Amino acid sequence: MRPRLPAERPTEPPTGYKIAHPVLSQDGIRAGFTGVSLGGALPYGVLDQASCVYGRRHRPPARLCDCGFHCIHERTAADALRCTAEHRTALLLEVSVLGAYIRFERGFRYARQRVRTATAGPCACGATATLLADAGWGRPGWRALAPGCAGCARGRTS
Repeated sequence: MRPRLPAERPTEPPTGYKIAHPVLSQDGIRAGFTGVSLGGALPYGVLDQASCVYGRRHRPPARLCDCGFHCIHERTAADALRCTAEHRTALLLEVSVLGAYIRFERGFRYARQRVRTATAGPCACGATATLLADAGWGRPGWRALAPGCAGCARGRTS
């Protein structure tokens, strides 16, 4: 029999970092984020509850499933994920880990989260991004956004 680890009882929610693409609903009323890996097709809000992406009937994070939100302990490690071409326009999110969580060596898998800050990279032209504009792709009912400057965003939804 394996000994159990002691239960953690933090006085304040742990903090983690992740990258995600900002999205805007088709009607322009709701904003959210879409992940870059498992469950990336399901947009989530600033304060949201995880669900099992496989449709199983259990509460995330389940030990024998990959469900739940994921984040990394270190800001620099999460920011390094934005170096790949497909994630250059992703935002760096600082999140509060809420509810039940499983701690790993490099991060958390958890049930609920609150996005505390979102940091955008530069515009594609290299200038400082001042807004989020239509990125030219999306999910059904959701329009993806990308950081941009006022000059590059002319004529696009921002």
